[in-house]
Amino acid sequence: MKDFKRYYIIPATPEETYIALTNPFTIELWTGYPAEMSEIVDSEFSLWEGDITGKNLLFEQNKKIVQEWYFGDQSEKSLVTIKIFENKKGSQVEVVHTNIPDDDFDNIVEGWDDFYFGAIISFFEEE
Repeated sequence: MKDFKRYYIIPATPEETYIALTNPFTIELWTGYPAEMSEIVDSEFSLWEGDITGKNLLFEQNKKIVQEWYFGDQSEKSLVTIKIFENKKGSQVEVVHTNIPDDDFDNIVEGWDDFYFGAIISFFEEE
């Protein structure tokens, strides 16, 4: 099992960044796929036609999101914590993803960089 931590600069306010991460209609705009997402604690979510699934554990509006990501029958929970901070360029986001299966690690890192936050950054740069 591996852990991942990275920071991203998003050219949007913390409020806009939070909405991009939690509103299913906005998620569909930057992913190109329908999303199942709710800010209800213990609700399940699904992104990229089920490529990413899990449970929402905590929301602090415009500041923090904590999720459990599912990886098959994995015994240890894989947790994602996203913290959003104000930054002179918009927002700084800290992502900490723990207990990633070794076989999935490289794909998960590429996903965070290219398809998740890379897509959000592109979405806001094109506005």
